[in-house]
Amino acid sequence: MTERPALEIDGVTRRFGELTAVDDITLDVQQGEIVGLLGHNGAGKTTLIRVLNGLLSPDEGRVRVLEKDPTTHGQLVRRSTGVLTEYPALDEFLTTTENLEVYAAINGLTPDLARPRIDRLLERLGLADKRDEPARQLSAGLKQRVALARALVHDPQILLLDEPTTNMDPVAARGVRDLVVESSRQRGRTVLLSTHNLAEAEELCDRVAIMRFGRLLTVGSPVELRRSLGDTIGVRIETADGDADRIVPYLEETAVRVLDRHTVEVTGPVEIPALVARLVTVGIAIRRVEPLEPTLEDLYVSFHDELDPTQTPYPPTTAGDQRQDVA
Repeated sequence: MTERPALEIDGVTRRFGELTAVDDITLDVQQGEIVGLLGHNGAGKTTLIRVLNGLLSPDEGRVRVLEKDPTTHGQLVRRSTGVLTEYPALDEFLTTTENLEVYAAINGLTPDLARPRIDRLLERLGLADKRDEPARQLSAGLKQRVALARALVHDPQILLLDEPTTNMDPVAARGVRDLVVESSRQRGRTVLLSTHNLAEAEELCDRVAIMRFGRLLTVGSPVELRRSLGDTIGVRIETADGDADRIVPYLEETAVRVLDRHTVEVTGPVEIPALVARLVTVGIAIRRVEPLEPTLEDLYVSFHDELDPTQTPYPPTTAGDQRQDVA
């Protein structure tokens, strides 16, 4: 028998008054898979995560988390999921360790079971020297790491991560990304990752789902989505004599950007062999030619450019507090 998806989202719509924050979304996430949700502020990513965790009910459609309905089995669903929001929401007057102990107790862990887990997480996330520090004294990046430890302390089957590396320095962010991959590959956890960081999504995710104004525009692996734009989107040319400016007149019908004295970047349809032959013929010495492959950023921008520029993510009457809800 085929294993059921860990997350089943079937025709889900969620409204806030006149605003449709999530609009008829259908998406399955398989067990052990890492799926990224990409989209602008207001795309509906956070709202969708709240629906999955049973904090909001869908107005239309059906959701199942490990075959359970979050609306009617919210407590069971939340014990199976670890949630990291963009804003950590720690108890500012408790220490790092106490924040984790409280959450472990809420999820039914005895102190004897919770203590070694907490110790491992603090060590793994570089928080061991902050274990007795009150949360109010921690930087924003450290609070985010504590919140991730809190999401993991009860050993959930599913991680719902909303901008997990927000406010982190590059070293800390790398550690978190490694932990996300480790959780999926070694422990079989399912991960739904909401992020603005396109490079992060491309690095971590088995599949990526791009959202815009509450709608799901496309879903696929990073490789599949990049290839949908074509094999190449241009070429980078490095000259030997530092005369990159001389290339520009021969590219009048193509977008060209001079990066430095030696290098130009050409975007758009380019016949690379013909272009190089033309430049060599006029005496420009070419050191290197590198085709430019499309990235997720290129795909995301292409969707953005296709949209009606007069469309806005919120109607004029939307209240500020609703905007926060649907980020």
